Amino acid sequence: MFLEEDHQIKSEKKDIINKVSTTPWQVTWLVVVVVSFIAGIAGSLFSQGYLFNGNLKNNYFSLNNNQATSQKLAVQEESATTEAVKKVSPSVVSIIVSKDLSNINNQTGPNIFPFDFFNQGSPFNFFFEPQGNSQQPAPQGKQEIGGGTGFVINKDKGLILTNRHVVEDTEADYTVLTNNGNKYDAQVVARDTVNDMALVQITNHDLPQVALGDSDNVELGQTVIAIGNALGEYRNTITKGVISGINRNIVAGDGQGSSESLEGVFQTDAAINPGNSGGPLVDLAGQVIGINTAVSRQGQLIGFAIPINEVKRMISSYETYGKIVRPLLGVRYITVTPEVAKDKSLDVDYGALIVKGQQEGEVAVVADGPADKAGLVENDIILEVDGQKVDQEHSLVKIISKYAPGDTVTLKVYHQGEQKQVIVKLEEFKESQ
Repeated sequence: MFLEEDHQIKSEKKDIINKVSTTPWQVTWLVVVVVSFIAGIAGSLFSQGYLFNGNLKNNYFSLNNNQATSQKLAVQEESATTEAVKKVSPSVVSIIVSKDLSNINNQTGPNIFPFDFFNQGSPFNFFFEPQGNSQQPAPQGKQEIGGGTGFVINKDKGLILTNRHVVEDTEADYTVLTNNGNKYDAQVVARDTVNDMALVQITNHDLPQVALGDSDNVELGQTVIAIGNALGEYRNTITKGVISGINRNIVAGDGQGSSESLEGVFQTDAAINPGNSGGPLVDLAGQVIGINTAVSRQGQLIGFAIPINEVKRMISSYETYGKIVRPLLGVRYITVTPEVAKDKSLDVDYGALIVKGQQEGEVAVVADGPADKAGLVENDIILEVDGQKVDQEHSLVKIISKYAPGDTVTLKVYHQGEQKQVIVKLEEFKESQ
């Protein structure tokens, strides 16, 4: 049987050979031409490097290399994030606000918990977390009424930085709660009268301090990490995002009719929650570049942080004088914009226009203050301070805040249609002024 099948196969092969041998020469020539054409194309591709030595090869490996590079960068950023969190988290604390509510006489309504910053007012709110239900009768005795965040800036002195609005109540008691659950009584040793910053001190000096970065080098799109006491309950909550805006000017409110102007702050899309007030905004090197302060009520993922270089000036002032000292120029003003210039028919469209306030007693120039002594009067426009133009990006208060009491500055002033230079010696700002 196998012999017969083998014979049949050999016979079929012979028939095929015979048929090919009898095929007209034109068909054979056509086959040769087609094969030669294909070989020529292949050879061209090889010679031009398209298959393995040229573009196709390069594109293939370039794609793989790009993917590998992207994966490597993602791993590097993830590693940097975790390392930054490990570095900073031990220095971050929760600040608990307690107060004796016995004298409230069972009132109801929002005034029982005065720190509810999420009901009304400014479109930007301080993200400080109130405790309790404002619709319930006031409890008796000392109760927790709020919570915020802080971080250690000087372990030798037990100094913790936070927002002023977190520790605004001079009648409240404050407790620091560390990440490992330890509690320490805290004293507010300094409240900044100009910016939303304060210093709290504890007796424990074992907590590590953070490394402060340079906020002047922060760039748009830079990756940042926010750490804070989310919702007053979840300690050291980590969120990540980017710097989405630089040098923003906003007005943040407390929901009770009080508001504060914040100038030159960072905007970030790192998720910020109530209770994060006073927490650090950190770069991937594990350095603090800002202090989380406010959040937008109307938008999503729009938070704001005070640049750390502004904080450094406050810290330096405290370490030098034992208190936060701010320079005083002694004028009330509005920033001149093209719109303000048009509305008030001004000859210049920038600067600081010295004006009276809307309330009685809100004078344009503080009597016997530095500006008054230098001869500045209402309706003068301060155009420059030591050559720095005063405009929307560089407000007068922001420029002056970089100086110290006793410093002398030269102002370019627009006075009754003429420009002149005025030399002013700054004095110490006091709350009564």
